[in-house]
Amino acid sequence: MCCEKKLSEAAAEKFAELDKFIDSLNLAADDERRRGYLIQVLHRAQDIFGYLPREVQIHVAKRLTLSEAAVSGVVSFYNYFSTKPKGKYCINVCLGTACYVKGSEKVLSEIERVLGVKADTDPTPDGLFSVSALRCVGACGLAPVVMVNEKVYGKVTPAKAVEIINEYKKLG
Repeated sequence: MCCEKKLSEAAAEKFAELDKFIDSLNLAADDERRRGYLIQVLHRAQDIFGYLPREVQIHVAKRLTLSEAAVSGVVSFYNYFSTKPKGKYCINVCLGTACYVKGSEKVLSEIERVLGVKADTDPTPDGLFSVSALRCVGACGLAPVVMVNEKVYGKVTPAKAVEIINEYKKLG
């Protein structure tokens, strides 16, 4: 394990799952390919933990015999990686030019109001939702666009945004 302090059983299981994945790569301590596998290992770690807190980054660095700075640099460079927990349902509101002109700022404001959280901060207290603002999702013809995880919703109004949220609340 990466840390000397006692881990919860759930955390210990997650670190064990990550270790099993890293072990499956069959990389020796002096194997030059370790750096090349970093992004793949970080993707897997984020899948397991939901995000990449410092403890996980330190663990990955030790297991791949890389510096903590090297791991942290990759995590901070790529937008895909998150160092903060995210909700089960990640709501992304496009604020690109076409979406903005068509009212995405009002959609975002309504989502923030209904969920009681601001974009790009912590998830809702129940852990169901996190909200982010994006610059462009490449679906300008559907503006304004909202994505929930990988599902794209087009021509979203503030009222439609509330309907979408309610659909996901029912799913839990």
